[in-house]
Amino acid sequence: MFGAHASRFYVYVLAGIVAGVLIGCFAPGLGVALKPLGDAFIDLIKMLITPLIFLSVALGICGARDMAKAGRVGIKSIVYFEVISTVALVIGLAVVTVLRPGSGFNVDPRTLDAGAVAGYVRTAHEQGVVSFILGIIPTTFTDAFTAHGSVLQVLLLAVLFGCSLAGIGRRARPVVDVCESLLQLMFRMIGIVLWLAPLGAGGAMAFTIGKYGVDSLGPMMRLMGTFYLTCILFIVLVLGAVARLTGFSVLRFARYIREELLLVLGTSSSESALAPLMEKLERLGCSREVVGLVVPSGYSFNLDGTNIYMTLAVVFIAQALNVHLTLVQELTFLAVAMLTSKGAAGVTGAGFVTLAATLSVLPAVPVAGLALILGIDRFMSEARALTNMIGNGVGAIVVSAWERDLDRNRLHSELAIGTGRNGVLALRPEKRGNP
Repeated sequence: MFGAHASRFYVYVLAGIVAGVLIGCFAPGLGVALKPLGDAFIDLIKMLITPLIFLSVALGICGARDMAKAGRVGIKSIVYFEVISTVALVIGLAVVTVLRPGSGFNVDPRTLDAGAVAGYVRTAHEQGVVSFILGIIPTTFTDAFTAHGSVLQVLLLAVLFGCSLAGIGRRARPVVDVCESLLQLMFRMIGIVLWLAPLGAGGAMAFTIGKYGVDSLGPMMRLMGTFYLTCILFIVLVLGAVARLTGFSVLRFARYIREELLLVLGTSSSESALAPLMEKLERLGCSREVVGLVVPSGYSFNLDGTNIYMTLAVVFIAQALNVHLTLVQELTFLAVAMLTSKGAAGVTGAGFVTLAATLSVLPAVPVAGLALILGIDRFMSEARALTNMIGNGVGAIVVSAWERDLDRNRLHSELAIGTGRNGVLALRPEKRGNP
Protein backbone atom coordinates (compact mmCIF):
# COMPACT_ATOMS: atom_id res chain seq x y z
CA MET A 1 0.00 0.00 0.00
CA PHE A 2 2.72 2.47 0.92
CA GLY A 3 5.38 1.33 -1.50
CA ALA A 4 9.13 1.44 -1.12
CA HIS A 5 9.04 4.63 0.93
CA ALA A 6 7.82 2.63 3.95
CA SER A 7 11.16 0.81 4.27
CA ARG A 8 12.88 4.20 4.72
CA PHE A 9 10.32 5.66 7.07
CA TYR A 10 12.87 6.04 9.86
CA VAL A 11 14.74 8.52 7.64
CA TYR A 12 11.64 10.72 7.49
CA VAL A 13 11.17 10.57 11.25
CA LEU A 14 14.85 11.31 11.85
CA ALA A 15 14.66 14.26 9.46
CA GLY A 16 11.64 15.57 11.41
CA ILE A 17 13.51 15.28 14.71
CA VAL A 18 16.60 17.06 13.36
CA ALA A 19 14.46 19.81 11.86
CA GLY A 20 12.68 20.23 15.20
CA VAL A 21 15.97 20.52 17.09
CA LEU A 22 17.26 23.14 14.65
CA ILE A 23 14.05 25.16 14.83
CA GLY A 24 14.08 25.00 18.63
CA CYS A 25 17.71 26.17 18.77
CA PHE A 26 17.62 28.98 16.21
CA ALA A 27 13.95 30.03 16.32
CA PRO A 28 12.70 29.17 19.82
CA GLY A 29 9.56 31.25 19.43
CA LEU A 30 8.55 29.30 16.35
CA GLY A 31 9.49 26.06 18.10
CA VAL A 32 7.11 26.77 20.98
CA ALA A 33 4.40 27.68 18.47
CA LEU A 34 4.76 24.25 16.83
CA LYS A 35 3.63 22.44 19.99
CA PRO A 36 0.15 21.71 18.51
CA LEU A 37 1.76 19.51 15.85
CA GLY A 38 3.16 17.13 18.44
CA ASP A 39 0.01 17.26 20.58
CA ALA A 40 -2.26 16.58 17.61
CA PHE A 41 -0.24 13.54 16.54
CA ILE A 42 -0.27 12.07 20.06
CA ASP A 43 -4.02 12.69 20.31
CA LEU A 44 -4.58 10.87 17.02
CA ILE A 45 -2.61 7.87 18.29
CA LYS A 46 -4.40 7.89 21.66
CA MET A 47 -7.73 7.99 19.81
CA LEU A 48 -6.93 4.63 18.22
CA ILE A 49 -4.88 2.91 20.93
CA THR A 50 -7.65 1.93 23.36
CA PRO A 51 -9.76 -0.02 20.83
CA LEU A 52 -6.55 -1.60 19.49
CA ILE A 53 -5.58 -2.78 22.98
CA PHE A 54 -9.11 -4.02 23.67
CA LEU A 55 -9.35 -6.03 20.44
CA SER A 56 -5.79 -7.39 20.67
CA VAL A 57 -6.17 -8.66 24.24
CA ALA A 58 -9.69 -10.02 23.70
CA LEU A 59 -8.70 -11.89 20.52
CA GLY A 60 -5.48 -13.05 22.17
CA ILE A 61 -7.48 -14.71 24.95
CA CYS A 62 -10.12 -16.05 22.57
CA GLY A 63 -7.48 -17.25 20.11
CA ALA A 64 -5.73 -19.38 22.72
CA ARG A 65 -6.53 -23.01 22.20
CA ASP A 66 -8.01 -23.14 25.66
CA MET A 67 -8.50 -20.91 28.65
CA ALA A 68 -5.71 -22.73 30.45
CA LYS A 69 -3.21 -21.43 27.89
CA ALA A 70 -4.53 -17.88 28.21
CA GLY A 71 -4.25 -18.18 31.97
CA ARG A 72 -0.68 -19.49 31.73
CA VAL A 73 0.36 -16.65 29.45
CA GLY A 74 -1.24 -14.12 31.78
CA ILE A 75 0.43 -15.53 34.89
CA LYS A 76 3.83 -15.84 33.21
CA SER A 77 3.55 -12.26 31.95
CA ILE A 78 2.73 -10.88 35.39
CA VAL A 79 5.57 -12.84 37.01
CA TYR A 80 8.03 -11.60 34.38
CA PHE A 81 6.77 -8.02 34.66
CA GLU A 82 7.06 -7.94 38.43
CA VAL A 83 10.55 -9.41 38.51
CA ILE A 84 11.93 -7.09 35.81
CA SER A 85 10.13 -4.03 37.23
CA THR A 86 11.60 -4.71 40.67
CA VAL A 87 15.09 -5.04 39.17
CA ALA A 88 14.58 -1.71 37.39
CA LEU A 89 13.62 0.00 40.65
CA VAL A 90 16.58 -1.47 42.51
CA ILE A 91 19.05 -0.56 39.75
CA GLY A 92 17.78 3.02 39.69
CA LEU A 93 18.17 3.25 43.45
CA ALA A 94 21.66 1.73 43.38
CA VAL A 95 23.00 4.00 40.62
CA VAL A 96 21.66 7.24 42.11
CA THR A 97 23.00 6.25 45.53
CA VAL A 98 26.48 5.59 44.16
CA LEU A 99 26.77 8.53 41.75
CA ARG A 100 24.85 11.01 43.95
CA PRO A 101 23.96 13.51 41.21
CA GLY A 102 22.05 15.69 43.71
CA SER A 103 24.93 16.13 46.15
CA GLY A 104 26.23 19.66 46.48
CA PHE A 105 23.05 21.39 45.28
CA ASN A 106 22.18 22.43 48.85
CA VAL A 107 18.72 23.67 47.86
CA ASP A 108 16.69 25.47 50.51
CA PRO A 109 13.17 23.95 50.51
CA ARG A 110 11.73 27.40 51.28
CA THR A 111 12.92 28.68 47.92
CA LEU A 112 11.06 26.05 45.90
CA ASP A 113 8.11 27.09 43.76
CA ALA A 114 5.37 24.76 45.01
CA GLY A 115 2.87 26.37 42.67
CA ALA A 116 4.72 25.05 39.63
CA VAL A 117 3.88 21.47 40.56
CA ALA A 118 0.54 22.06 42.28
CA GLY A 119 -1.41 20.63 39.35
CA TYR A 120 0.62 17.43 39.30
CA VAL A 121 0.33 17.02 43.07
CA ARG A 122 -3.43 17.57 42.97
CA THR A 123 -3.78 14.95 40.24
CA ALA A 124 -1.59 12.55 42.21
CA HIS A 125 -3.75 12.91 45.32
CA GLU A 126 -6.85 12.30 43.23
CA GLN A 127 -5.20 9.11 42.01
CA GLY A 128 -4.39 7.76 45.48
CA VAL A 129 -4.18 4.04 46.23
CA VAL A 130 -7.90 3.62 46.98
CA SER A 131 -8.90 5.65 43.95
CA PHE A 132 -6.39 3.69 41.89
CA ILE A 133 -7.96 0.36 42.87
CA LEU A 134 -11.53 1.56 42.40
CA GLY A 135 -10.57 3.32 39.20
CA ILE A 136 -9.81 -0.01 37.53
CA ILE A 137 -13.58 -0.61 37.30
CA PRO A 138 -15.32 1.70 34.78
CA THR A 139 -18.80 3.02 35.54
CA THR A 140 -20.11 1.83 32.17
CA PHE A 141 -18.70 -0.26 29.34
CA THR A 142 -17.97 2.78 27.19
CA ASP A 143 -16.37 4.84 29.99
CA ALA A 144 -13.11 2.91 29.62
CA PHE A 145 -12.76 4.20 26.06
CA THR A 146 -13.38 7.86 26.85
CA ALA A 147 -10.89 10.56 27.84
CA HIS A 148 -11.53 9.75 31.51
CA GLY A 149 -10.78 6.06 31.11
CA SER A 150 -7.50 4.23 31.66
CA VAL A 151 -5.55 1.40 30.10
CA LEU A 152 -6.29 -0.78 33.13
CA GLN A 153 -10.03 -0.35 32.59
CA VAL A 154 -9.65 -1.34 28.95
CA LEU A 155 -7.61 -4.40 29.96
CA LEU A 156 -10.28 -5.45 32.46
CA LEU A 157 -13.03 -5.24 29.84
CA ALA A 158 -10.86 -7.01 27.26
CA VAL A 159 -10.18 -9.91 29.62
CA LEU A 160 -13.87 -10.30 30.43
CA PHE A 161 -14.84 -10.01 26.76
CA GLY A 162 -12.20 -12.46 25.58
CA CYS A 163 -13.01 -15.01 28.27
CA SER A 164 -16.69 -14.76 27.41
CA LEU A 165 -16.03 -15.30 23.71
CA ALA A 166 -13.87 -18.32 24.50
CA GLY A 167 -16.57 -19.69 26.82
CA ILE A 168 -19.32 -19.37 24.22
CA GLY A 169 -17.24 -21.25 21.67
CA ARG A 170 -18.40 -21.77 18.09
CA ARG A 171 -21.54 -19.68 18.52
CA ALA A 172 -19.32 -16.64 19.07
CA ARG A 173 -17.60 -17.13 15.69
CA PRO A 174 -19.53 -14.27 14.00
CA VAL A 175 -18.51 -11.88 16.79
CA VAL A 176 -14.89 -13.04 16.55
CA ASP A 177 -14.91 -12.46 12.81
CA VAL A 178 -16.22 -8.93 13.32
CA CYS A 179 -13.54 -8.24 15.93
CA GLU A 180 -10.89 -9.61 13.57
CA SER A 181 -12.04 -7.25 10.85
CA LEU A 182 -12.13 -4.33 13.27
CA LEU A 183 -8.59 -5.12 14.42
CA GLN A 184 -7.39 -5.10 10.81
CA LEU A 185 -9.18 -1.78 10.36
CA MET A 186 -7.51 -0.29 13.46
CA PHE A 187 -4.06 -1.32 12.23
CA ARG A 188 -4.76 0.20 8.83
CA MET A 189 -5.98 3.46 10.40
CA ILE A 190 -2.86 3.67 12.57
CA GLY A 191 -0.75 3.03 9.48
CA ILE A 192 -2.36 6.04 7.82
CA VAL A 193 -1.91 8.24 10.90
CA LEU A 194 1.75 7.29 11.12
CA TRP A 195 2.39 9.15 7.87
CA LEU A 196 2.13 12.25 10.06
CA ALA A 197 4.83 11.00 12.44
CA PRO A 198 7.65 13.17 11.00
CA LEU A 199 5.53 16.30 11.52
CA GLY A 200 4.48 15.20 15.01
CA ALA A 201 8.01 14.30 16.05
CA GLY A 202 9.42 17.51 14.62
CA GLY A 203 6.80 19.67 16.31
CA ALA A 204 7.27 17.99 19.70
CA MET A 205 11.06 18.30 19.54
CA ALA A 206 10.92 21.93 18.37
CA PHE A 207 8.68 22.80 21.32
CA THR A 208 10.91 21.03 23.85
CA ILE A 209 14.12 22.70 22.70
CA GLY A 210 12.44 26.05 22.06
CA LYS A 211 10.76 26.24 25.47
CA TYR A 212 13.49 24.92 27.75
CA GLY A 213 16.60 25.50 25.67
CA VAL A 214 19.78 23.47 25.74
CA ASP A 215 21.87 26.03 27.64
CA SER A 216 19.42 26.17 30.55
CA LEU A 217 19.96 22.51 31.34
CA GLY A 218 23.44 22.86 32.85
CA PRO A 219 22.66 22.27 36.57
CA MET A 220 20.41 19.31 35.74
CA MET A 221 22.74 17.59 33.30
CA ARG A 222 24.11 15.35 36.03
CA LEU A 223 20.66 13.96 36.74
CA MET A 224 19.87 13.56 33.06
CA GLY A 225 23.22 11.90 32.43
CA THR A 226 22.70 9.54 35.36
CA PHE A 227 19.21 8.64 34.14
CA TYR A 228 20.26 7.97 30.55
CA LEU A 229 23.26 5.97 31.77
CA THR A 230 21.03 3.87 34.02
CA CYS A 231 18.58 3.18 31.21
CA ILE A 232 21.42 2.09 28.94
CA LEU A 233 22.87 -0.16 31.64
CA PHE A 234 19.45 -1.68 32.27
CA ILE A 235 18.87 -2.39 28.57
CA VAL A 236 22.36 -3.74 27.88
CA LEU A 237 22.96 -5.66 31.12
CA VAL A 238 19.55 -6.72 32.45
CA LEU A 239 17.48 -7.00 29.28
CA GLY A 240 20.61 -8.13 27.46
CA ALA A 241 21.08 -11.01 29.90
CA VAL A 242 17.42 -11.98 29.69
CA ALA A 243 17.57 -11.88 25.89
CA ARG A 244 20.79 -13.91 25.80
CA LEU A 245 19.23 -16.59 28.02
CA THR A 246 16.30 -16.70 25.62
CA GLY A 247 18.63 -17.03 22.63
CA PHE A 248 18.81 -13.63 20.93
CA SER A 249 20.66 -10.32 21.15
CA VAL A 250 18.90 -7.29 22.62
CA LEU A 251 21.10 -5.00 20.51
CA ARG A 252 20.03 -6.75 17.32
CA PHE A 253 16.44 -6.50 18.49
CA ALA A 254 16.85 -2.77 19.07
CA ARG A 255 18.29 -2.44 15.56
CA TYR A 256 15.35 -4.41 14.18
CA ILE A 257 12.84 -1.97 15.70
CA ARG A 258 14.90 1.17 15.05
CA GLU A 259 12.08 2.83 13.10
CA GLU A 260 9.75 2.48 16.07
CA LEU A 261 12.45 3.70 18.45
CA LEU A 262 12.93 6.85 16.39
CA LEU A 263 9.18 7.41 16.41
CA VAL A 264 9.14 7.08 20.19
CA LEU A 265 12.19 9.35 20.49
CA GLY A 266 10.48 12.10 18.55
CA THR A 267 7.09 11.91 20.24
CA SER A 268 8.16 10.84 23.77
CA SER A 269 5.27 8.38 23.64
CA SER A 270 5.66 4.62 23.57
CA GLU A 271 2.00 4.38 22.58
CA SER A 272 2.82 5.88 19.19
CA ALA A 273 4.72 2.70 18.25
CA LEU A 274 2.48 0.09 19.90
CA ALA A 275 0.86 -1.17 16.70
CA PRO A 276 4.04 -1.48 14.59
CA LEU A 277 5.86 -3.11 17.52
CA MET A 278 3.19 -5.80 17.75
CA GLU A 279 3.43 -6.37 14.00
CA LYS A 280 7.20 -6.80 14.10
CA LEU A 281 7.05 -9.16 17.08
CA GLU A 282 4.80 -11.44 15.05
CA ARG A 283 7.31 -11.28 12.18
CA LEU A 284 10.00 -12.31 14.65
CA GLY A 285 8.16 -15.56 15.32
CA CYS A 286 6.09 -14.72 18.40
CA SER A 287 2.59 -16.14 18.32
CA ARG A 288 -0.20 -13.69 17.68
CA GLU A 289 -2.01 -14.75 20.85
CA VAL A 290 0.99 -14.09 23.08
CA VAL A 291 1.73 -10.73 21.45
CA GLY A 292 -1.91 -9.71 21.80
CA LEU A 293 -1.83 -10.45 25.52
CA VAL A 294 1.68 -9.49 26.61
CA VAL A 295 2.40 -6.22 24.79
CA PRO A 296 -0.80 -4.29 25.66
CA SER A 297 -0.60 -5.56 29.26
CA GLY A 298 3.04 -4.51 29.43
CA TYR A 299 2.04 -0.91 28.73
CA SER A 300 0.46 -0.92 32.19
CA PHE A 301 2.48 -3.46 34.15
CA ASN A 302 5.98 -3.39 32.65
CA LEU A 303 7.14 0.24 32.71
CA ASP A 304 10.84 -0.29 33.31
CA GLY A 305 11.88 3.20 32.26
CA THR A 306 9.25 4.79 34.50
CA ASN A 307 10.44 2.71 37.46
CA ILE A 308 14.07 3.77 36.94
CA TYR A 309 12.98 7.40 36.61
CA MET A 310 11.00 7.36 39.87
CA THR A 311 13.81 6.00 42.01
CA LEU A 312 16.38 8.33 40.47
CA ALA A 313 14.17 11.40 40.77
CA VAL A 314 13.10 10.84 44.38
CA VAL A 315 16.61 10.17 45.68
CA PHE A 316 17.99 13.05 43.59
CA ILE A 317 15.50 15.47 45.19
CA ALA A 318 16.39 14.16 48.64
CA GLN A 319 20.11 14.61 47.94
CA ALA A 320 19.58 18.12 46.55
CA LEU A 321 17.62 19.08 49.70
CA ASN A 322 20.17 17.37 51.99
CA VAL A 323 17.53 14.93 53.23
CA HIS A 324 18.90 11.59 54.40
CA LEU A 325 16.64 8.64 53.58
CA THR A 326 16.79 5.69 55.94
CA LEU A 327 16.73 2.11 54.72
CA VAL A 328 13.14 1.75 55.93
CA GLN A 329 12.10 4.85 53.97
CA GLU A 330 13.81 3.56 50.84
CA LEU A 331 12.12 0.15 51.14
CA THR A 332 8.76 1.83 51.73
CA PHE A 333 9.29 3.97 48.68
CA LEU A 334 10.16 0.91 46.55
CA ALA A 335 7.04 -0.93 47.73
CA VAL A 336 4.77 2.02 46.93
CA ALA A 337 6.48 2.62 43.58
CA MET A 338 5.66 -0.93 42.52
CA LEU A 339 1.97 -0.04 42.87
CA THR A 340 1.89 3.54 41.62
CA SER A 341 3.85 2.68 38.47
CA LYS A 342 1.09 0.33 37.31
CA GLY A 343 -1.31 1.86 34.85
CA ALA A 344 0.80 4.92 34.08
CA ALA A 345 0.10 5.76 30.47
CA GLY A 346 2.98 5.70 28.01
CA VAL A 347 2.62 9.40 27.20
CA THR A 348 4.47 12.53 28.22
CA GLY A 349 3.53 13.81 31.69
CA ALA A 350 2.16 10.55 33.11
CA GLY A 351 5.52 9.68 34.67
CA PHE A 352 5.62 13.00 36.48
CA VAL A 353 2.14 12.50 37.95
CA THR A 354 3.15 9.00 39.04
CA LEU A 355 6.27 10.45 40.65
CA ALA A 356 4.18 12.96 42.59
CA ALA A 357 1.93 10.17 43.86
CA THR A 358 4.95 8.13 44.97
CA LEU A 359 6.74 11.05 46.61
CA SER A 360 3.70 11.81 48.75
CA VAL A 361 4.44 8.73 50.89
CA LEU A 362 7.79 10.20 52.01
CA PRO A 363 6.99 13.11 54.35
CA ALA A 364 10.71 13.76 54.81
CA VAL A 365 10.98 14.86 51.17
CA PRO A 366 8.73 17.84 50.35
CA VAL A 367 6.60 17.33 47.25
CA ALA A 368 7.57 20.87 46.24
CA GLY A 369 10.98 19.39 45.43
CA LEU A 370 9.46 18.23 42.16
CA ALA A 371 9.97 21.79 40.97
CA LEU A 372 13.69 20.98 40.72
CA ILE A 373 13.13 18.56 37.85
CA LEU A 374 9.99 19.97 36.26
CA GLY A 375 11.95 21.77 33.57
CA ILE A 376 13.88 18.70 32.43
CA ASP A 377 11.16 16.07 32.85
CA ARG A 378 10.31 16.44 29.18
CA PHE A 379 13.90 15.59 28.20
CA MET A 380 13.88 12.44 30.33
CA SER A 381 10.52 11.24 29.03
CA GLU A 382 12.19 10.07 25.81
CA ALA A 383 14.44 7.66 27.70
CA ARG A 384 11.47 6.46 29.76
CA ALA A 385 9.45 5.69 26.65
CA LEU A 386 12.34 4.03 24.81
CA THR A 387 13.18 1.80 27.78
CA ASN A 388 9.51 0.90 28.28
CA MET A 389 9.15 -0.07 24.64
CA ILE A 390 12.30 -2.22 24.43
CA GLY A 391 11.35 -3.88 27.73
CA ASN A 392 7.89 -4.80 26.45
CA GLY A 393 9.28 -6.15 23.19
CA VAL A 394 11.79 -8.34 25.01
CA GLY A 395 9.06 -9.45 27.40
CA ALA A 396 6.84 -10.66 24.56
CA ILE A 397 9.68 -12.73 23.08
CA VAL A 398 10.58 -14.18 26.48
CA VAL A 399 7.00 -15.18 27.30
CA SER A 400 6.60 -16.68 23.81
CA ALA A 401 9.73 -18.78 24.39
CA TRP A 402 8.56 -19.66 27.90
CA GLU A 403 5.27 -20.84 26.41
CA ARG A 404 7.14 -22.83 23.70
CA ASP A 405 5.34 -20.69 21.14
CA LEU A 406 8.36 -19.00 19.53
CA ASP A 407 9.64 -19.77 16.04
CA ARG A 408 13.36 -19.53 16.82
CA ASN A 409 14.49 -20.07 13.22
CA ARG A 410 12.34 -17.16 12.12
CA LEU A 411 13.58 -15.05 15.03
CA HIS A 412 17.22 -15.57 14.11
CA SER A 413 16.68 -15.05 10.39
CA GLU A 414 14.72 -11.83 10.91
CA LEU A 415 17.25 -10.40 13.35
CA ALA A 416 20.04 -11.32 10.93
CA ILE A 417 18.31 -9.26 8.24
CA GLY A 418 18.17 -6.42 10.76
CA THR A 419 15.02 -4.65 9.58
CA GLY A 420 11.29 -5.13 9.65
CA ARG A 421 11.33 -4.74 5.83
CA ASN A 422 8.00 -3.00 5.35
CA GLY A 423 8.51 -0.39 8.06
CA VAL A 424 6.02 1.00 10.55
CA LEU A 425 3.59 2.09 7.87
CA ALA A 426 2.79 -1.28 6.33
CA LEU A 427 0.63 -2.63 9.14
CA ARG A 428 -1.24 -5.85 8.51
CA PRO A 429 -1.85 -5.32 4.78
CA GLU A 430 -4.00 -8.40 4.59
CA LYS A 431 -6.30 -10.24 6.94
CA ARG A 432 -4.67 -13.21 8.57
CA GLY A 433 -6.16 -16.40 9.76
CA ASN A 434 -8.72 -16.44 12.51
CA PRO A 435 -7.41 -16.96 16.01
